[in-house]
Amino acid sequence: MPVKNMTKKQIQIFFERLREQRPDPKTELNYSSPFELLVAVTLSAQATDISVNKATDKLFPVANTPESIYALGVEGLKDYIKTIGLYNSKAENVIKACKMLIEKHNSEVPNNRIDLEALPGVGRKTANVVLNTAFGMPTMAVDTHIFRVGNRTGLAVGKNVLEVEQRLIKVIPKEFIVDAHHWLILHGRYCCIARKPKCGECVVSDVCNWPDKYEFGATREITAKTLNN
Repeated sequence: MPVKNMTKKQIQIFFERLREQRPDPKTELNYSSPFELLVAVTLSAQATDISVNKATDKLFPVANTPESIYALGVEGLKDYIKTIGLYNSKAENVIKACKMLIEKHNSEVPNNRIDLEALPGVGRKTANVVLNTAFGMPTMAVDTHIFRVGNRTGLAVGKNVLEVEQRLIKVIPKEFIVDAHHWLILHGRYCCIARKPKCGECVVSDVCNWPDKYEFGATREITAKTLNN
């Protein structure tokens, strides 16, 4: 059975609940500057935040600027990130990106999509994370968690990540849009998980349109009274 798109009222309630649950949502990647965030997000592709943090917790005290990481060279950087998947190509991309930041951007991380996506190893998703988390822009980086939550709940049904991204930007109310990326990732990571979603303890299960939610413990349905308030 196809999932129905949420109504505006359902979406409003959905994000009000997520905001109440996590009033100050943040990325779980460790960083203290836009450049550290850029490096961490680049390293996080097909890797867990935990594995990235273990590596960057050792790397950043030693090198956390484009100049200092570039000085390590590819082989030197590999020593710090070799526990992360795809570390060979990631090390090469980070070093190339550092060189470009030094030569073209005065060692500053660009705050626009075109310049960010021109950096080696930086695609649309990484650029969206940096623009949203470092610069507070209303972008939506759709990872596997957000793609699943969007499609499963009816919040944003789409065949690919771009469709889901565009739908989310369109339907999420402005008051929630800046924090929505983190709310959705954390909800997908800890509650609306892939194989056995925790519908019985989900704060938004009653506004979720997933037809199978009752098999996973959802017990209540949203009422007409709630939707009309």
